[in-house]
Amino acid sequence: MSLKFYHWPMSRAAMVHWMLEELGVPYEVVLLDLHKQEHKTPEFLAINPMGKVPVVEHDGAVITESAAICCYLADLFPQAGLAVPPGDPQRGPYLRWLFFAAGCLEPAFVDRLLQRPEGPSGALGYGSLDAVLGAIARQLRDSGGPNLLGDRFTAADLLVSAQLRWARTMSILPEVPEIEAWLTRVEQRPALQSSIRKNMEWMPNSAP
Repeated sequence: MSLKFYHWPMSRAAMVHWMLEELGVPYEVVLLDLHKQEHKTPEFLAINPMGKVPVVEHDGAVITESAAICCYLADLFPQAGLAVPPGDPQRGPYLRWLFFAAGCLEPAFVDRLLQRPEGPSGALGYGSLDAVLGAIARQLRDSGGPNLLGDRFTAADLLVSAQLRWARTMSILPEVPEIEAWLTRVEQRPALQSSIRKNMEWMPNSAP
């Protein structure tokens, strides 16, 4: 099996790198220096016409978009326990939170970062940042366990917490006790710590 990962440490691809570390499977890393526009070369645009990372190639299939990649990888390697399989009652909630990260949480944070006015809540897919964070906090309170789906840590937890961690580094994450406590637990995961170490090692070789 061939698994190739196109990556830049200071990008959304860091989420997928953490996912790969959680899986514990072999993969090839192709570092693309975004400062040098290596993601805009004809060769890479032939792989992803959007000219963005992350991208994963698996046995000839090209997968883009962080949520889609994490969903794909979680299903591809069920032994890691990061997916909820079809037929499980929690499959629907799992998919809900997996795509909530991309469909609601990231747009809300990007709008806040760029200081865009939120406008009428009905015109926005996420409504408001307060509503988005409130939904996460309520789920953590009601799940009956330390994660979004209770005792299980899934790809959905990874994606949502990764977006929250990014927002915190950008100083755009309001303090919500349930979220702060969750992030403290998540940041103790060995796979995340391994991903952080590797990305720090790659940065000096990739800096412009």
